Amino acid sequence: MDEVTPGLVPRSPMFSDRFLRSISSPVPMAPWYRTVPFSQDPKELFMPEKGVRPVPDSVKEMLLAPPSTVASSEGAAKSKLVEVLCHIDRMYVKVSKKLFSTTDAFKDLKLGKCPVNEGTAEHYYLLYLLKTDCGFERESTEDHLFISIVLHYKPTTPVIRELPFDVALQCKYPRHFHSFNPGISIELRRGTVYKPLRSKNAYVITPQDASGNEIVGDKMFILGQPMYFEVKQTDSTSTDQRLYINKCFMTAFQDPYSDPKYTVIDNQGCMIDSMVTRQSAFLKGPLNIQKFSVSAFIFKDTAVSSSSVQSQLYLHCEFSMGDPTPTSSLKACNYHRVTKKWRELYGNDSVCACCESACLPLSKASGNMVSSPSWKVRFGAKDGNPVFELQPRSNNWGAFSLEDSSDHSDFLSYWD
Repeated sequence: MDEVTPGLVPRSPMFSDRFLRSISSPVPMAPWYRTVPFSQDPKELFMPEKGVRPVPDSVKEMLLAPPSTVASSEGAAKSKLVEVLCHIDRMYVKVSKKLFSTTDAFKDLKLGKCPVNEGTAEHYYLLYLLKTDCGFERESTEDHLFISIVLHYKPTTPVIRELPFDVALQCKYPRHFHSFNPGISIELRRGTVYKPLRSKNAYVITPQDASGNEIVGDKMFILGQPMYFEVKQTDSTSTDQRLYINKCFMTAFQDPYSDPKYTVIDNQGCMIDSMVTRQSAFLKGPLNIQKFSVSAFIFKDTAVSSSSVQSQLYLHCEFSMGDPTPTSSLKACNYHRVTKKWRELYGNDSVCACCESACLPLSKASGNMVSSPSWKVRFGAKDGNPVFELQPRSNNWGAFSLEDSSDHSDFLSYWD
């Protein structure tokens, strides 16, 4: 063992001290491993035998060759919305919550047939052994083993605030050495919603931006993002009374009695859509003007059945004027998911107690129903599917346990 070929030193701790003491000049260190095609694997040179011999030049050239770079600087700068880690016996998938505007989106997110099984404040995780019946598909070539599966997001709710998507994921393993090629990043280009809203009735609904300025020209909103609206009477400047929205719902057709239908505000001023997404809420403003926001969506059935690249919606709302002090019949209540309580926009939260049951309507019919022009909903791609840009990244991971265990308690330690 003393006749070691200068120019190549093993990295094993069993020998490093001895070699470094015997060689005074700096020498390159051999890597922990090198992945090569099966056709270029000189396995006969690594067969056990008696005695010692110099390392062949071809082996030294192979081991000391600079590693190839997979990840690009452009890819590193992109937001990592979906990432994958490929371990020897399992696949870990991390999905950013930035892709979704609803808190229950994880219920419709699946890795093949398997649901989300972990989560943090910023990400959903799908952590599964490769032997799990999720739908993993295997393909073998001379040099590699490929494990493939599809990440699905298919909303089952009656309305959609993010377009459904399928992302094909694949792990690539060299057949003659266990190395990993994990990770992809996606960029989702979501569609836009155009909403021209003009009413010839006594009330007018005006689309606004987040700063409260009226949107002129095309009323464009992004699917899943908040749309801001202002409601006021066109022929009144009085500030003695307060404007209330009793109910508000949307349909796919101009007829307010048609189906499908999705209710946003109901029960005499309860923003029931705020129980689904925090982007839907009543907003403060002058008492004779009511501002509110709604998270943009499309009807699922309409999007699936239509071959057109655009859809349309209609907004129908009922308004009333009343005293500034709210009652159970005239109010503006938002649901706070943190406290799990209803709160009135200007205080007196007790009037919101009936939002969990049934609020008494006004003693006399004083509501005014207003139907808006249609919303034009357009998708980002010609075929109505979201657009993804995939950018691979690669890391070299150390040894990973081969234990047959479904315990993924250490999954957070593997991500950048």
